[in-house]
This record gives sequence, C-alpha cells and structure tokens, in this order.
Amino acid sequence: MKTSSKLGVMALVAGSMAAATPASAQYNRTISNDMSKCAASAGPAIKVTVRGIETSTGKIRVQSYYGTKADWLKSGRWLSRIETSASAGSMTFCVPVSKAGVYGIAVRHDKNGNGKTDISSDGGAMSNNPSINIFNLGKPSYKKTRFTVGQGVKSITINMRYM
Repeated sequence: MKTSSKLGVMALVAGSMAAATPASAQYNRTISNDMSKCAASAGPAIKVTVRGIETSTGKIRVQSYYGTKADWLKSGRWLSRIETSASAGSMTFCVPVSKAGVYGIAVRHDKNGNGKTDISSDGGAMSNNPSINIFNLGKPSYKKTRFTVGQGVKSITINMRYM
C-alpha cells in the first residue's frame, strides 16, 4: 500500500473515531443536583418534582433518556443520573439536557440502598406517570413517557409507586 493510501485510511479511521466519540460521550453522565441550572434564565433543563416518596431510607435515582425507542430504558443508554439520599414526601431535581428535544425520565427508590431492585419494597416511576404493571414488565412504551423540552426549563411532576 502506498504511503498516501495509508495516510488516507488512517485519516478516515481517525475521523470516524472522532465522530463516534461525541455520540458515546453523551451517555452515562453522573451529575449532582444543581438547582441553579433550573433557574428562570437557564436551560435547556428539566425540573423534576418527585412526590410520594415513602421513607427517608436508601437512595433516589433520577435518570434521563432520549424519548426514543432506541434509548428509552435501554441498558447504558441513559443520558444523566442524579443519585442522592431519599427524603420522605417530595424531592425536586434539576436535570440539564444538552439541547431542546424529546426526553423521558425514570425514577427509582432503592429503599435499602443495596443497589439492586427489590420488587417487593423498592419504588419506581416515570415521566407522564404511565401505569406500570406486570403486563408491560414495569417498562411502559417510550410513547407514554416522552415529553418535549424547549430552550428553557420544563417542569414535570412524577408520582412514586410502590408494590
């Protein structure tokens, strides 16, 4: 292979790797709950109020996803995650997003903080508060959970559900 051909192939590979990096870098970001990112002049972001948290034990996890079939609740396809100590009653979170678009939010209350889903005690909920039952295996369609975020801050309320 000529040197010019090798350089062309190397440039093509480097270019495709560079193009892939930003897409993969958008997923799996653990962030803090910085409410200043949901100030009136901020955005785009999602202000999530979670109601009905049963106890102040364990952890609450709020995860954002693109509101698409390819991403919604798919392993490794969450955009950002806030995980913090639970507080009974209501909690509010600010989830910044990189651009205006269609998103979904999933919330989990790991009551004993063991990092595992204990179906008999842990709670869960999703944006738009769809029914979560055995027939959809606790995973309602992205069509039922998605919502649009503009350039500003979108406020939503999610109601926790427990068995």
